[in-house]
Amino acid sequence: MQKKIVAFLFSTRLMGLLFIVYFVAMAVGTFLDQGQETSPTPYSRYWVYNSWWFTLIHILFVINFLGNIFRFKLLRKEKITTLIFHLSFLLILIGAGITRYISYEGVMPITEGTSENTFLSEHTYLEALIDGDTEDGERLRRTLEYKLDLSPRLNNDFTWNTDFKGNPIGFKFNKFIDGAEDGFVEDDTGVWHIKVVEAGDGARHEHFLVEGETVSIHNVLYSFNNFQQGAININFDGENYTIQTPFSGTTMVMATQEQSTVEENVEAPLNLRALYNLSDAIQFVIPEPAVKGRTGIVEKEVPEKNQEDALFVDVTANGETKTIGLLGGRGYSNDKKVLEVGGYKMYLSYGSKALPLPFSIKLNDFVAERYPGTENSYASFESKITVEDEQPFDYDIYMNHVLDHKGFRFFQASFFPDETGTILSVSHDFWGTWVT
Repeated sequence: MQKKIVAFLFSTRLMGLLFIVYFVAMAVGTFLDQGQETSPTPYSRYWVYNSWWFTLIHILFVINFLGNIFRFKLLRKEKITTLIFHLSFLLILIGAGITRYISYEGVMPITEGTSENTFLSEHTYLEALIDGDTEDGERLRRTLEYKLDLSPRLNNDFTWNTDFKGNPIGFKFNKFIDGAEDGFVEDDTGVWHIKVVEAGDGARHEHFLVEGETVSIHNVLYSFNNFQQGAININFDGENYTIQTPFSGTTMVMATQEQSTVEENVEAPLNLRALYNLSDAIQFVIPEPAVKGRTGIVEKEVPEKNQEDALFVDVTANGETKTIGLLGGRGYSNDKKVLEVGGYKMYLSYGSKALPLPFSIKLNDFVAERYPGTENSYASFESKITVEDEQPFDYDIYMNHVLDHKGFRFFQASFFPDETGTILSVSHDFWGTWVT
């Protein structure tokens, strides 16, 4: 039986079967990522590229190629061509293994005129700093990280148990939002908020005014239940709404098209769902009544490229459990949020890790060329940079023109929507690249 297994492992039948399975696996991975902005996604990595069976295919390839070298006695001059064929595949597979298990990669956003010496990891992590006291009263901090690969198409459930000086602390998955932002969450225990929809820069924007605060929106002051001279003052006593502005203008109830004038510095009833046009430049609508609530993490109404996601985690310590929401994701390294639970003070974040470089890169200029007669189709784009090292030098990174320096490779990956900066793909894979 063992001889039959060995014979099959070294057979050309297995080699042919492996090539067919490999082709099908790659096709499935591509199909799973169809319509996605990036590839591979956590979904295809989970089911194909990082799965145990995909790794097994590579191992069987190595065993098969090695076995065939000895089975067919390829270590001879007359077999040199076939030997090179087998050795080339072996080197590619070994190089791929080094790349998979030793190397690391990420992205590096740089704004024009600035220098960066860190980049953001490809993988995302839940990072935690836990502050607490020992029995002797000594203040200690423990630093932890938990690797995550979250996707709206996966079961993201996880439980992460750890401890602080022997006291158990647990982190449990609560919710994941694909495409999130800070917004308004209704809450009867919160404070009054009122929505303002304005077009100060020619585009529609929504803002929430918080009771007792004054904010500047496109250089115009708005105040809610907090009278300020020179501001558009909106007041609400629980039943009635009034408005007083330093500008004159008109208002039109959109349902009836009824128009009326707005007098300068005169308090008057506020019309909900009415268009206010003040000083021929300020336009806004109060579309709905005030509601009680708080600011929090909400799902984006319109998905965007390279958007942030949100991870909600239940944290348990000393019998107390609290939930915290964290904005972040691949390509983001946000400030940590503070949570006090069970007598511990914790600082939590979700997203990529900032990885150091042994040198800095300065973006001197980002150049994007569009196809003639188009606004959103780009013919090419490149980053003109300076590598700031012991011996600085200038370099241009663009498609198929890669920067290699000290074991790191930099590719032109993307750029800021307003074209004020670049996003470079970074790979640290010296040995894997060399072997391949």
